[in-house]
Amino acid sequence: MRDTVAANTITANRRMSRFDDHDEVWLFGYGSLIFKADFPYITRRPASIRGWVRRFWQGSHDHRGTPEAPGRVVTLIREKGAVCEGMAYRITPAVFEHLDYREKNGYLRFATDMTFADGSHTEGLVYIATTENDAFLGPAPEAEIARQIALATGPSGPNRDYLLNLSHALRELDEDDPHVFALERQLLAFEGK
Repeated sequence: MRDTVAANTITANRRMSRFDDHDEVWLFGYGSLIFKADFPYITRRPASIRGWVRRFWQGSHDHRGTPEAPGRVVTLIREKGAVCEGMAYRITPAVFEHLDYREKNGYLRFATDMTFADGSHTEGLVYIATTENDAFLGPAPEAEIARQIALATGPSGPNRDYLLNLSHALRELDEDDPHVFALERQLLAFEGK
């Protein structure tokens, strides 16, 4: 089992000061940040980032699973030519404290360029769990990932709810994510629905 304490990224993220002198900054959300904005924000807009795909390859030992039975949540994986759609939130740097705690299980802050639906661009930040973090689970067959999601539950609730809420939110954005929707189909088949 990986060391979930070592996956804690709060201290590393607090050292990132790139946006600390800004009054406002854009945050790009591609997973639960799309459907669970439990932080104050000024405004939000659909946005995308280039060169990344969403994958259920990150272990969740603290929200959607436990250290003994981790769930799976999304992270971003580099893929040339890909576009990942999500939701951008304009926030103040004061929100980082909450977000750093929420995303503490392996996620680091990175600067990113994002594009809005009207074609305008801005620089902001995104939390990504890289392949080097101790909670990274990596790829697996879809049926195996879906089964793990179906069986995992953590302090934030059943892992299945995370997948189903994300699928619903992506449909509301009119976004077709083959990976997420394939896992949703596998999950529902596993549950006999």
